[in-house]
Amino acid sequence: MKIKPIKTEADYERALRRVEQLWDSPEGSRGADELDVLATLIEAYEKEHYPIDAPDPLDAIKFRLEQTGKDFRSLIGVIGQRTRIYEVMRGDRPLSLNMIRNLHDKLGIPAEVLIQRIRRKGRTKRTSAKTIKYGRSGMRKSA
Repeated sequence: MKIKPIKTEADYERALRRVEQLWDSPEGSRGADELDVLATLIEAYEKEHYPIDAPDPLDAIKFRLEQTGKDFRSLIGVIGQRTRIYEVMRGDRPLSLNMIRNLHDKLGIPAEVLIQRIRRKGRTKRTSAKTIKYGRSGMRKSA
């Protein structure tokens, strides 16, 4: 077994090819030991060079509900009542500390995921007719 640190993309590719060769090694064999070490080195390299962003909190909640075969009704009492759930899941209201604790305790969603800012997708702030006519200050615009 000749293992060295993964420092370059070429080293990384070589390690991946070697893992493919060792994949079916019997447990307890030298090949299985080499596979374990390579997997650890590859994981460290990927963590540094190919970081994965944590999911959006709302996406994480939806995913966990989907995984467990539940729907938004199961969030009653966890996030609040139906209106509050609707506001949160639409992205109009941030998760409170109590909501984060409840979601973590009752659904097992990691707190690190839930404390992030909610990324609103495809939603833009609407400009009302009143804002167009009077401007943000509320004073009538001159033509």
